[in-house]
Amino acid sequence: MESKWDIYNMLPKGYYPETLFFTAGTRPGEVVEIIYQHHLSYPLVGKPDIGMQGIAVKKLDNEKQLVAYIMETKVDFLVQEFVPFQQEVGIFYYRFPGERKGHISGIVSKEFLAVKGDGFSSIKELLMKDKRYILQLPVLKKAYGFTLNKTLPAGEELVLVPYGNHVRGAKFVDASHLTDEKLTDSIDKVCRQVKDFYYGRLDIRYNTWEELREGKNFSIIELNGAGSEPTHIYDPKHSIFFAWREIIRHWKILWNISRSNHQRDKQPYMNTRTGLNMLKENNAYVKMITDTGNKAFQ
Repeated sequence: MESKWDIYNMLPKGYYPETLFFTAGTRPGEVVEIIYQHHLSYPLVGKPDIGMQGIAVKKLDNEKQLVAYIMETKVDFLVQEFVPFQQEVGIFYYRFPGERKGHISGIVSKEFLAVKGDGFSSIKELLMKDKRYILQLPVLKKAYGFTLNKTLPAGEELVLVPYGNHVRGAKFVDASHLTDEKLTDSIDKVCRQVKDFYYGRLDIRYNTWEELREGKNFSIIELNGAGSEPTHIYDPKHSIFFAWREIIRHWKILWNISRSNHQRDKQPYMNTRTGLNMLKENNAYVKMITDTGNKAFQ
């Protein structure tokens, strides 16, 4: 289980949104005061310090929502400035120990859960037209209530879930073909500044693709390590066989990096007992944040 706070502290300043860490049980008034002292303004984002699949992540538009979030969470959490960039991408990166330069092995572009008005259909009716969105209706009803009965003007787009997460309704599109030398150099420049980072996925909000290629106007909202998935496999156009091949390819890369670190730096391998204990702790933690998310944050 990876602490997001620890990971943010490994990243070079300026590459990620301003983030504050709070332990479970921190009084709402204390959180509000600290946010004020750091001059953060709404909207903000609340998320578990250790999380996955967007569980219990919530956009907080005002102090009332922030206080409700704090009261419901049972785990250590982060409050983070909301990144205004409209585009999101996941870039999978790896570098073998001793290599001068790393590689990009996959890119996924993320389309947020959004509907576009036609002038006569309600938001709910627009959602019903997409099989992917139908699965999100129970959650969206809790979050938006009677707002889903509103009719959007023709051509107006409404983003209902502003998170690039597959479980929260985002569509993943394989954009690996956009990999080029310029982008690789920009991503490699960042990753090489993170001590002992050889393998993982960067989830990035950015302004324009050209600016991202040049290493400008982007923010790393998540940096995921060895537990990362090559999420471009979730593009609906790909078969299960493609996904299996990509997973196996990435596991081989991870195994070679692990072996190299073991041989070069005498890094010990995890033993079976430690691995099983970690799995047990992870399952218990996932249940806790899932229960919390189901109650308040979805």
